[in-house]
Amino acid sequence: MSLSIGFIGLGNMGGPMAANLVKAGHQVKVFDLNQSVVNALANNGAIAATDAKHCATDIDVLISMLPASKHVKSLYLGDTGLVHVLAKTTLVIDCSTIDAASAREVGVELSEHGIAFVDAPVSGGVAGATAGTLTFIVGGGDEQFAKAQPVLADMGKIIFHAGDIGAGQVAKICNNMRIG
Repeated sequence: MSLSIGFIGLGNMGGPMAANLVKAGHQVKVFDLNQSVVNALANNGAIAATDAKHCATDIDVLISMLPASKHVKSLYLGDTGLVHVLAKTTLVIDCSTIDAASAREVGVELSEHGIAFVDAPVSGGVAGATAGTLTFIVGGGDEQFAKAQPVLADMGKIIFHAGDIGAGQVAKICNNMRIG
């Protein structure tokens, strides 16, 4: 099923992840502060968004892949956050690796506005992002996980439901400690 997907954060991981969604046949609107990566994806079938708010409108799913908790919170929360522009029908999937408390804070705030949210940090590195073989460790409710799973499957091979919002982050940290 083809979806309209917004993707914010097109760095080393996000760019290849968004490209895989385009290859899977989704309509993908992309935004990043680095215009050259936006242009590169637009030249390969994505739609270039003018800003984060444009990227977050008229979509079924919004995926973010940002460097740190402060960036995720700034994107979604506060007076200028996307919480105020996202449709209640939009599923938000945050793939950033951030602290669990921040994931819960964002998830609770979005939920209070009627917006579904899962945290879905990834494992597999740039090679996995490019090959579409990432592992996603997902935190969120059963219904939200079920909605996220087919989208994540277009970017990865293993999709694990770790529990409620924030559990994906906790499991990712534990995994990193185990292998690190």
